Amino acid sequence: MKLPVIKHLTSFIEENDQDYIIETIETLEALTEVPSLKDEELDVIGELISNMYGALEVDKMVKDGTPKKEALNKFMGRVLGSIDK
Repeated sequence: MKLPVIKHLTSFIEENDQDYIIETIETLEALTEVPSLKDEELDVIGELISNMYGALEVDKMVKDGTPKKEALNKFMGRVLGSIDK
């Protein structure tokens, strides 16, 4: 996951609507079923999907009252904490 990408996507959600991100995730998930995709292509799609889910999570925290910067830091802290285990 890339914090700058999640931050940008979170701003996109604020300016538009989270439905755009949800529909994009659904589209990318459908693309993963294309049998001719290479592993590298699947990795890129997976990274995009995980960043989008991260942005949705950060957006939820912001809507629940957490300041955006704090929400981003908490989210990345959780991600890094789960990787270390």
